[in-house]
Amino acid sequence: MNSTISVPFCGTAPVPGELWTRWALDPVLLAGLGLVPAIFAYLQKRSGGQGSTRLFLIGWAVLLIAFVSPLCAASAALFSARVAHHVLLVAVAAPLFALANPYRGQMRLSHPGFWLLLHAVLLWFWHAPMPYAAALGHDGIYWLMQASLIGSAFLFWAAALEPREGGFQAAVLMLAAMMQMGLLGALITFAPRPLYAAHFLAPEAFGLSALSDQQLAGLIMWAPGALPYLVAALIIVSRALNAPGEGARP
Repeated sequence: MNSTISVPFCGTAPVPGELWTRWALDPVLLAGLGLVPAIFAYLQKRSGGQGSTRLFLIGWAVLLIAFVSPLCAASAALFSARVAHHVLLVAVAAPLFALANPYRGQMRLSHPGFWLLLHAVLLWFWHAPMPYAAALGHDGIYWLMQASLIGSAFLFWAAALEPREGGFQAAVLMLAAMMQMGLLGALITFAPRPLYAAHFLAPEAFGLSALSDQQLAGLIMWAPGALPYLVAALIIVSRALNAPGEGARP
């Protein structure tokens, strides 16, 4: 099995000594990321200045870390880096964008349970070995994976954090999201053999076997990946208890 793979916009799998020189500076990628603040500014203007610029900028910085920093190159070699990349998108950037949304409180989304189900299906699908391999081998499929993960995560967080949603119901949904993330992480952690062909050999340069890299990926999804949902649930419950009858307003 050839360990040299090329992930769209991330390049070939790096060795440790060159990792910090491997920034993803593709002009199309940078142009696309550069449009994101302009779109937010337009929506904020249309909404009359609503939305949190600070939270948006933090979320945008997370996108830069995920797609431009050496984490992108590391994800070509390590499945654990790829999982960290996805966790940043769905559990950090997505809720920040949902809270920064200039139209928060005005959107008429479907029930958050629907978006949670959709997001869970997509998360599990893209971490199955065959779809994952297809995404790493084709530009279009790669960006479909990225867009569907962060898009579905944003819609779940946006629906669950709508001010009109009942606090305890939103908290239960956050716990459900945490559980499905943790379950997927546990299955990856305890898999008896390596599952992802693209990462069979490349982790050896980092002192990891394919199986230990996969186990580390599962642990990242299981613990740090589930933590934002637990924190959100606790905040929602706390605010619901302190403002009975009003629901949570994260």
